[in-house]
Amino acid sequence: MKLLRLGAPGSERPAVLADDGRTYDLTALTHDIDRPFLAADGVDRVRTALRAGTLPALDPEGLRVGAPVARPGKVVCVGLNYRDHAAETGAPVPERPVVFMKDPGTVVGPYDTVLVPRGSEKTDWEVELAVVIGRRARYLDGPGDAAGVVAGYAVSNDVSERAFQLELSPQWDLGKSCETFNPLGPWLVTADEVPDAQALGLRLSVNGVLRQSGTTKDMIFSVAHIVWYLSQYMVLEPGDIINTGTPAGVALGLPDTPYLRAGDTVELEIDGLGSQRQTFKDA
Repeated sequence: MKLLRLGAPGSERPAVLADDGRTYDLTALTHDIDRPFLAADGVDRVRTALRAGTLPALDPEGLRVGAPVARPGKVVCVGLNYRDHAAETGAPVPERPVVFMKDPGTVVGPYDTVLVPRGSEKTDWEVELAVVIGRRARYLDGPGDAAGVVAGYAVSNDVSERAFQLELSPQWDLGKSCETFNPLGPWLVTADEVPDAQALGLRLSVNGVLRQSGTTKDMIFSVAHIVWYLSQYMVLEPGDIINTGTPAGVALGLPDTPYLRAGDTVELEIDGLGSQRQTFKDA
């Protein structure tokens, strides 16, 4: 299944895109796709309702697509998780996952406008596989337990301001947490529809020019390893999002460093998870 949220910011309606290509309204089951919904086996309840044919159809035409998860408790990111990306940035291949946090308020819809921060000179793009947690996870015994706590996956654009990130602070947060800096979606694709999270192609274009083209098989640390590893240091709650890293091709690593400016358009996609498109404007 593909869970999504439709409507104006703050007034999104939960919905599901079923295998028959039709969209169905979930408001009879839940007020939103969020932590309480996921924690209460919401995915299974939607699946049961679809089989029973009790959900009303919803016409998505003309409705804004919001982020597929409302108000995530936290957004945890893994940096330098592709060897080619580490190489292009001049960083050594990490021996352990490089972990940082991103303000959950950065999460916006997949087609929403992204704001170039005031004073920005180096706003950059990053296509990433996002993992959405579905069950509470603490001190998992090993990577083999990770699948049991993952609700699904989504496309994520981990937008970054490199000067803020690398020049203004020893931590990365300033360059990662600017307003609108995490478009997510269009869907939360449930885990059963992604048989191998390490076999997904990722692509990103800027103004029609292909900049990133990679595959999750080239991750240094797999999704299962990341979920297990994080659970040793923090409690992962339903609705939390993990951005798992980006392949080579970001502006920071390109010879002409073609950073984003107002008017630029970014398009990104991941196999089976849908596509995004954002136009940038000045904040």
